[in-house]
Amino acid sequence: MSPRPPLLVGVPTEIKPDEGRVAITPDGVRELFGHGVAVLVQSGAGTGASIPDDEYAAVGSEIVATADEVWERAGLICKVKEPQESEFRYLRDDLVLFTYLHLAAYPGVADALLAAGTTGIAYETVQAADGSLPLLAPMSEVAGRMSVQVGAHFLERHNGGRGVLLGGAPGVRPASVVVLGAGNVGRNAAWMAAGLEAEVDLLDKSIDRLRYVDQIQMGRVTTLASNRGQVERVVTGADLVIGAVLVAGGRAPVVVDEDLVKAMKPGAVIVDIAIDQGGCVATSHETSHHEPVFEKHGVIHYAVGNMPGAVPHTSTYALTNVTLPYLVELAAAGVADAVGRDAALAGGVNTLAGSVTNATVAEALGRPAAVLADLLGSR
Repeated sequence: MSPRPPLLVGVPTEIKPDEGRVAITPDGVRELFGHGVAVLVQSGAGTGASIPDDEYAAVGSEIVATADEVWERAGLICKVKEPQESEFRYLRDDLVLFTYLHLAAYPGVADALLAAGTTGIAYETVQAADGSLPLLAPMSEVAGRMSVQVGAHFLERHNGGRGVLLGGAPGVRPASVVVLGAGNVGRNAAWMAAGLEAEVDLLDKSIDRLRYVDQIQMGRVTTLASNRGQVERVVTGADLVIGAVLVAGGRAPVVVDEDLVKAMKPGAVIVDIAIDQGGCVATSHETSHHEPVFEKHGVIHYAVGNMPGAVPHTSTYALTNVTLPYLVELAAAGVADAVGRDAALAGGVNTLAGSVTNATVAEALGRPAAVLADLLGSR
């Protein structure tokens, strides 16, 4: 039997509002080309990330004018964000979609993928044996670092905040920053806030995670075991609260309820980074980069669902550094062989042949979970 030909990779321009990232760089195209994989790039796809069409063309990409052509011709669509409603019409049963999906937060996207029979592979549920999330980590790092910048900005009085400088001033107490969750997002947020000389409390249920931060920061960040009482004490005294709680593939738990928001200082700021997984603050709802904040109970809420999209050049390179090896495997070997070789990538498969195949995602959606190996064996 002759070997299966590589999948044609298509990279459309992102259409989610305020999203400037692109799913591949010219170096990525060159790498795919070296494995015999051809790439279609929609004209202008890299503009938001400051990557012009001619850089893609110079390494062998075919530049096409429309999204229609990319989606229709490609066997594997590589994106950054989940398909938007206007893109649902492109979904089909012989298509592989490799992108951030966050189906727990966007059940309508799940419905569209399942109805079309599309193979949906989510960056955020590719999970290594040690529990790490290699394709989520770089965007978590970017979002964590950004959260301190935006929090500091909205703490300024003319932006609706308390008028507090994170680092204080000689003779003046610095701001109190509370970070909920000590994963990649929370650690980066805590380190950035500490670097600006704020008083930082970092909470997590995992003592091992807290121990790791404590060993590195050597007292610059206060690490606290997370429980209801501890959360209430630190949040009510905070100037800036950063929600960085994650359940891989599932909905984020609500850690800050509405009564606790009501008890916060007037003009305090919440940055809910978990909003793309439903949010970890009861009063949050998703916002955009053009209208990033709203006020509720006197507290400023920032809940942009694609925070790294504000720095698309940095974010594109950080993201594609880690997605490229998986993209090469999927395109060159096909889904069945690629996930058969790599258990981490198998965890990334969320939908296949009209079924949900990731158990955590299925639970979040209230659907039964199919066995991936059974579905692959029947195709």
